[in-house]
Amino acid sequence: MVTRVKKPNTQKKQQLTSSDDIEDLFTKEETHKIRCSLLSWYDNNQRILPWRRSSRRPFINEEEEEETPTTTPTTTRAYEVWVSEVMLQQTRVQTVIHYYNRWMTKWPTVHHLAKASIEEVNEMWAGLGYYRRARFLLEGAKMIVDGESEFPANASELLKVKGIGDYTARAIASIAFNEVVPVVDGNVVRVFARLKAISANPKDSATIKSFWKLAAQLVDTSRPGDFNQSLMELGATVCTVSSPSCSSCPVSDQCRALSISKEDNSVQVTLYPTKVVKTKQREEFSAVCFLEILGSKSVPAGNSMFLLVKRPDDGLLAGLWEFPSVMLDEKTDLTLRRKAIDNFLKKMFRLDPRKTHSMVSREEVGEFVHIFSHIRLKIYVELLVLHLKDGSNGLFEKCDDKTISWKCVDGKTLSSLGLTSGVKKAYTMVQKFKQNKKLPNDSVPARKRIKTELQSS
Repeated sequence: MVTRVKKPNTQKKQQLTSSDDIEDLFTKEETHKIRCSLLSWYDNNQRILPWRRSSRRPFINEEEEEETPTTTPTTTRAYEVWVSEVMLQQTRVQTVIHYYNRWMTKWPTVHHLAKASIEEVNEMWAGLGYYRRARFLLEGAKMIVDGESEFPANASELLKVKGIGDYTARAIASIAFNEVVPVVDGNVVRVFARLKAISANPKDSATIKSFWKLAAQLVDTSRPGDFNQSLMELGATVCTVSSPSCSSCPVSDQCRALSISKEDNSVQVTLYPTKVVKTKQREEFSAVCFLEILGSKSVPAGNSMFLLVKRPDDGLLAGLWEFPSVMLDEKTDLTLRRKAIDNFLKKMFRLDPRKTHSMVSREEVGEFVHIFSHIRLKIYVELLVLHLKDGSNGLFEKCDDKTISWKCVDGKTLSSLGLTSGVKKAYTMVQKFKQNKKLPNDSVPARKRIKTELQSS
């Protein structure tokens, strides 16, 4: 049964509960019409996307596929669907296309991916965000390959793979293996909420169960994968969030939200599904130090090296490389930020201004805000240039490698690394800062010496 309200009252949203009108599932006639209309529309209007190659080439010549004992054209297809579905979570299609093509070129099968390192995977993923997705893909691939069995071929077995949830398991099973199982994502929720004029909170567990019931009833038994994709495609291209194209919708005749809006001009189709107030992002602050090193034995004359540190293996952006940074308890002034950075560098790298280095320059570069799903992070960036005394690597000789992972890279390597979007913003800000001061991107600021040294405290 599906919770439904004929006409949403924006002034009484708190009353939209399970006690409101109850509507049956789709009738047999509605089910037949929706299936036929959607599949016909999808066959003629689907976007050409790299992970839909089988829709354009339905009959695969197995001789064209490079196989291993557990890799077949079907399992390769399943792997492609898996990668694409994970990448598409919280990410726009146009952004994903480039990443998907690069990924499949480097790791065309689950066996290729299973041999990769987390560093390689993170670098390939850099810029897509939600990096835990990449780690789960790698861990899942290793789990499948280490199991020495075929790629799981149904939803229940796919759910046993780390990182694969209900939606992804059913998407892979229906698209790659033709299993008759439904899918429900944000696009499908929007389509169903409008088809049935459902005004209940779409995030409520009871409402979500209703959406899965509707999807299970509608899924086509002969073409489950194509039908599931047609629902998602409709939501992505026609039944959009703010500008639905109802005149070109293949199921507009079955859409109750559209019917209600025609009867009452004050009710818009876009009122469905009910808008849910998002949780306010918490505000956090961070100080980032772009550390440029001169005088090391490993640094060619006239060039610089740049310090990168690896984040912990747990938590936000786990295992990714960044410039030295510290989290701040609150918004602070420049003096306190520098003190925090100094303490970090001294603790992690045993800095000793009298023995290991002299300061060439230290300048405040600027600040920017980086948005995560649940965090609004304000980042303060500074440029610190150090000269290592006696051409030694003394800055790092006493670093505790068990406490922190780090590496020094030259400018060319740094510019080509796969860095997170936040780290790239900081890097770009420093480069622009240098250019505005008419300084080479990988050299010292005009040999200007600043007498102030890092605080020894």
